[in-house]
Amino acid sequence: MPKLRLDRFLSNQTPLSRTEAIREIKRGNVTVDGVIQKQPSFCLETEKQTVMLSGKEITYKEHIYLVMNKPKGVVCAARDKLSKTVLDIIPEKYHRKDLSTVGRLDKDTTGLLILTDDGDFAHKCISPKKMVPKKYIVTLDNSITDDDIAAFSDGITLADGTNCMPATLKRLNDRQAEVTIFEGKYHQIKRMFGVRNLGVNALRRVSIGLLNLPEKLPLGEVIEVNFDELAEKTINFSQN
Repeated sequence: MPKLRLDRFLSNQTPLSRTEAIREIKRGNVTVDGVIQKQPSFCLETEKQTVMLSGKEITYKEHIYLVMNKPKGVVCAARDKLSKTVLDIIPEKYHRKDLSTVGRLDKDTTGLLILTDDGDFAHKCISPKKMVPKKYIVTLDNSITDDDIAAFSDGITLADGTNCMPATLKRLNDRQAEVTIFEGKYHQIKRMFGVRNLGVNALRRVSIGLLNLPEKLPLGEVIEVNFDELAEKTINFSQN
């Protein structure tokens, strides 16, 4: 059973920095099992004792895993001076110090986005070596051709000379297509279509590995997911 100093527990489980956690403890705003605890060094049995911060219970979780249906107009960053970030729009109860996105979606791209404070999982999920497929629905300004499909399958070379891994391109209708990539270079899909003289009007990610965007999850909303199920559908799936 994990044991942590009280100040470290609070800084791990909330957006508070270590200094801010110590300040809250010394102000008498933290209780352990109903008793005010003013010692930041107090050794806490994380799964046996109840911690309250300003009247709100703080439940211990080693890591948190969230799935978002990212809306258009927000950026995948911790903070931004000009735009709202995905961290700005998630409920306060999910805020944790090291919470960040697993990879990035462009500001005008919508759809499936994973957020976590588990850096090891995030690294494995976005590493090209893991070959985790990411599937998108793209709306274009013109129709794709058989030559476009073949070029994606061979691997697109971007305008700056960067080589992309082979990708799958599938025609859905006159102006829509499904594209699956195994990496995540900067503006990659838009740049790949740009090489083929096709403009991207809309882009939505619908799956990562076997993890699909929940059909009933509204834009801008998040749900908490179980690590075992998440890993089985993403980083473990890639090794099968």
